[in-house]
Amino acid sequence: MLISKKEIEVRYAETDQMGVVYHANYLVWMELGRTQLIKDLGFSYAQMEQDGVISPVIDINVTYKKPLRYGEVATIHTWIETYDGFRVVYGYKILTPQEEIALLGSSSHVCVKKDNFKPIIIRKKYPEWHAAYENAKKQGE
Repeated sequence: MLISKKEIEVRYAETDQMGVVYHANYLVWMELGRTQLIKDLGFSYAQMEQDGVISPVIDINVTYKKPLRYGEVATIHTWIETYDGFRVVYGYKILTPQEEIALLGSSSHVCVKKDNFKPIIIRKKYPEWHAAYENAKKQGE
């Protein structure tokens, strides 16, 4: 499978009173990883939105393993865990500078029309994305 990588320098504003990254900020980083993967596949989420299509999160799971702190660099690994032409599940692994796992997670998404939230079938509306997602899943198998 294709694994996209993105580095994020932990900013002071992302930390909590304990001096570690506040848990909700990892969700933002997962989104950065997801948009990087889409970009690495040659597509633009912004273009999809301009087409009147959005991709809401319908489920999210995270397990926190090690803390990250201000000034450290987090590396986000993102891949397509499952994809069926309609729903996509992205997998995430966020690493510390010592390459220890800080977070393991996944998020499930569907695509819907922005104006009425009616679901669309990705493989029909975006056949190029469909092919790229299928290929990304198969890489390294």
